[in-house]
Amino acid sequence: MISITNLSYFVGGRALYENANMFIKPKDKIGLIGLNGRGKSTLLKLIHGELTPDSGSISKSNECTLGFLNQDLLSYQSDDSILTVAMQAFKDVVDMEREIENLIHKLEKEYHEEWVEKLTRLQEKYDHLGGYGLQAKAEEVLEGIGFVTADLHRPLKEFSGGWRMRVMLAKLLLEKPSLLMLDEPTNHLDLPSIEWVENYLRNYDGAVIIVSHDRRFLDNVVTKIVDVTQQQLISYEGNYSFYLEEKELREEIQQNAFENQQQKIRQTERFIERFRAKSTKARQVQSRVKALDRMERIEEVVQDNAAVNFKFTFNQQPGRYIVTLEDISKAYGDLQILKHTSATIERGDKIALIGANGKGKSTLLRIISGTEPIEGKRTLGYNVIHGFFAQHQLESLHVDNEILDELKQAGSGKTEQQLRNVLGCFLFSDEDVFKRIKVLSGGEKSRVALAKTLISEANFLLLDEPTNHLDFISENILIQALQQYQGSFVVVSHNRHFISQVANKIWYIEDHQIKEYPGTYTEYDYWKKKKEAEGKQSVEKPVAKQPAPPKEKPAPSNGQSQSLKPLQRELEKTEQKIEALTTEKNKLETEMTLPEVFSNYEKLQEVQQAFDRVTAQLEEANRKWEQLAIEIDEKSQIP
Repeated sequence: MISITNLSYFVGGRALYENANMFIKPKDKIGLIGLNGRGKSTLLKLIHGELTPDSGSISKSNECTLGFLNQDLLSYQSDDSILTVAMQAFKDVVDMEREIENLIHKLEKEYHEEWVEKLTRLQEKYDHLGGYGLQAKAEEVLEGIGFVTADLHRPLKEFSGGWRMRVMLAKLLLEKPSLLMLDEPTNHLDLPSIEWVENYLRNYDGAVIIVSHDRRFLDNVVTKIVDVTQQQLISYEGNYSFYLEEKELREEIQQNAFENQQQKIRQTERFIERFRAKSTKARQVQSRVKALDRMERIEEVVQDNAAVNFKFTFNQQPGRYIVTLEDISKAYGDLQILKHTSATIERGDKIALIGANGKGKSTLLRIISGTEPIEGKRTLGYNVIHGFFAQHQLESLHVDNEILDELKQAGSGKTEQQLRNVLGCFLFSDEDVFKRIKVLSGGEKSRVALAKTLISEANFLLLDEPTNHLDFISENILIQALQQYQGSFVVVSHNRHFISQVANKIWYIEDHQIKEYPGTYTEYDYWKKKKEAEGKQSVEKPVAKQPAPPKEKPAPSNGQSQSLKPLQRELEKTEQKIEALTTEKNKLETEMTLPEVFSNYEKLQEVQQAFDRVTAQLEEANRKWEQLAIEIDEKSQIP
């Protein structure tokens, strides 16, 4: 469908790509990854035709259509409603609808046979193209990515950049191009919307190429990873987790080959140096010199990872309670956010505040920090010093400062060498620390602001979407820093991998109340899905136990009760079996994520087979439960 051949592209003399190759097939689901600044977004613009390669070619098949969601669309505005903007995906059909309406208005005033024939043809074509169901499709997609029905007829210009980006995403999804290119689509989506988009893209009929730093999103959507590294495009068949394993294996092989070649080069150079002056060895020396010149050099592996080895400390230990919220209410006009709710943050709590946008997560963060007026009582604990990180704080960085000076002004009291160590953890090494803030990228500014927050004397951190604009390495650095951090924190994030690594409690807002799950995100996610499944079963399935007889019908006779007992015993046994199988399935699921299992192919295969076997047994037990429950329900109602 699309062939990229010997692509080279330079920016200011620096090669982003040099003789790079890649092929995109129909229905490919590709995750495009790499460090910030390596040229991922540039590649999408080259494919889209916004940029021209310096050499090489990008060939597209004639029937190939492109759809491109990029960050430039944040500035797009319109007086049209968001439904109208999304419906622009069906421009030809919408134009046909207008033409039909115009013909009908004309026929109301004056009758012409040719107008009637034209109207009939247009209506048949409109029906054939599915015109009568297009608005419903547009509404379904818009509501799937987070808009409520009441929003659909509001003008696009009334929404913030992130919400406008969602509208443009909806328009692209409705257009259904052959190749859908998405640049950081999850940056502007909340968790429910991310899950909806994941499901949509998994079943998308065309090809998809996604630039994203959301590991869970890539794992759930893509089947191929393309790594932008060393001016090349390196492909891996599989999702992001597979890529990590395969890359480690490839790099080990490459590093071994590099070291072997280096040893051979050193031996050859020693031979040349030793016998260069001897005429009897001249031919052999020349042969080895030519061999060195012809040798295709193997590159040394450049490690794209970093470890945090700096301890983030503070002088004042807080008391047991960090912040106590009592009978809190908060509303903006008619919009009720919180209503008579209470919560407590204790020392050692590492809380992830999650949920859909518009539920009040950022508002709650400001309430906790004491910067938001409320009804109710907020009590700050003894010796609590809090630090706040949010994306708007990037604007408060002093643009003319050098990075090192910016950290010095944070008032941490740390020495210059200590600050250099911190900056090294955040990928600013050597001369990088003297870069001015104004020349940094968005991701680099985020790293500086995060470093400032973490080196403060704060023993309680509030972090609002800290992983936005961070690449995988920077995200991993932040994860390590927060895992080492001895204080407490509340973080708002839609990045599931991130919060699964750092949080020991989950908060969410439901029915204007602060709800808490006392465990990790992985445990919460399992609990939530189980709860949803049970809720669905309670609607779809009959009650497991013998139902109470309807009032208008007589209760079962003793004979009927006796005939039900074997069925009820069998039902109870099946329920126990389901419970045991579910426990075993969860255990195997967890086992597959253990490093010692997924790094051992034979062991992983063994666990996978056991998991498949238990899953099949569980499905069979559930079918049996349904049959028994239905049979009990029918027999118990026979008069």
